[in-house]
Amino acid sequence: MVFEKTASEAGATGTRFPTDAYAHYEMVIGLEVHCQLLTATKNFAADSNQFGSEPNTNISVITLAHPGTLPKLNRKAVEYAVRMGLACGCEITRYNTFARKNYFYPDLPKGYQLSQDKGPICVGGGIPVKVKDPVTGEPYETTIQIHHIHLEEDAGKSIHDADDWATCLDYNRAGTPLIEMVTDPCIRTAEEAGAYLTEVRRLVRYLDICDGNMEEGSLRCDVNISIRPKGATALGTKVEVKNLNSIRNVQRAVETEFRRQVELAETGGRIIQETRTFDANAGRTYSMREKETMNDYRYFPDPDLCPVVISDEWLEQIRAAMPTLPQVLYQKFVGQYGLPEYDAALLTDAKELAGYFEEVCRHTQNYKAVSNWIMGAVKAQLTEKTLRERQFPVTADALASLIQLIDEGTVSQTAAQRIFTLMTEQPGQSPAELAQAHNLIQNRNTDALQTLVEEVLAAWPDKVQQYKKGKKNLLGLFVGEVMKKSKGSADPKLVNQLIIQSLA
Repeated sequence: MVFEKTASEAGATGTRFPTDAYAHYEMVIGLEVHCQLLTATKNFAADSNQFGSEPNTNISVITLAHPGTLPKLNRKAVEYAVRMGLACGCEITRYNTFARKNYFYPDLPKGYQLSQDKGPICVGGGIPVKVKDPVTGEPYETTIQIHHIHLEEDAGKSIHDADDWATCLDYNRAGTPLIEMVTDPCIRTAEEAGAYLTEVRRLVRYLDICDGNMEEGSLRCDVNISIRPKGATALGTKVEVKNLNSIRNVQRAVETEFRRQVELAETGGRIIQETRTFDANAGRTYSMREKETMNDYRYFPDPDLCPVVISDEWLEQIRAAMPTLPQVLYQKFVGQYGLPEYDAALLTDAKELAGYFEEVCRHTQNYKAVSNWIMGAVKAQLTEKTLRERQFPVTADALASLIQLIDEGTVSQTAAQRIFTLMTEQPGQSPAELAQAHNLIQNRNTDALQTLVEEVLAAWPDKVQQYKKGKKNLLGLFVGEVMKKSKGSADPKLVNQLIIQSLA
């Protein structure tokens, strides 16, 4: 029998057990995704909601919970929450109230968090994802069901490495509006968890409600994971892994915690309901505290905030302002533009990329060429920052003009790559002007090219004989040599024809 790790390696007991024990269990996962909303001000105060400011500069007496201060709900935060609900097919709660979630933490100035308890703003819905089976590799589609989305405020930030003796507190983040998206316990693999989080990030960026930057903490994920024997229906004891800061780490934490719990179950240990943290460097989870229950938070309605009613008119205004969502664009790119599914998936990955594609397509009907250029040369020069700021290396009409030069046979594909580079270095000049200035116009002079063909064939008599004896792949060699002699200006299609005629 084959054995693998000891249970102690994942925090269990140290007894060895069979590797195939993992196959007898399945994981049950629920995700809680926190999205910081891109409002100008905080959720219940007029303080600036700007990332990266000097510590404790975006604060006021309301953020710091001074006695006698009163909160006021940010209307834009409500609209952003509704946008996400509509995008996910949720039912929108019309009568919304807020509650105080009581717990002590150094960076929570009020000693409680304003959140929604009994009546979340969005209920139900789901997000479809495409994943591959981790065992067979076969692709499949599933929908991750959303239990609810609620609106709340963020806490401040504790900074542990700024001082040798003390923890520093930055209250800039305190009061930042958040939506928390809570799924049903319906996720079965780390791949599904990663795909869901990827889709959430793409949606919030399409909706312009969150920048989705996990490295900055504006998108954070907590994982609830339990195990049960395969075929069982009852849920096991869930463990929460907090504050995961990348999609890859979510997947790694899921896999790590699954192994830890299986090893505990197989070696007679007891899985307790607790909150754990994931050490990405060590690849292990560590206990932080036993998990609080709902009673521990002592929820009660906030007496300072009036209920918020979302009227039919307000809801329709929000719905009318919704952008086209990625799934709709995907179908459009495949159906209307005739793109392969692979191209459509890549182009709709980012709202800015999809928008740029459609801008270029307003100037040309060679949609596949547009897709190829964007997925190749254009995307290669984009960073996360330039993409978000729509700083594309060339304008949409300039790229369409370059594609037209290729379609007309004016320039070759090779020359077009050179022209594209020149366009990024010399903005303002048209592709045609650059092609003319740098002698990149394609040579289609049959007599001149025939002379070059004859010179190449005369220089390679042995290869000519091999070609005539059936080694037809030498055609590429001859074409390449002619292109060299023409310094890349020859029309390769015409050269190809002339060589075949000469060797006939």
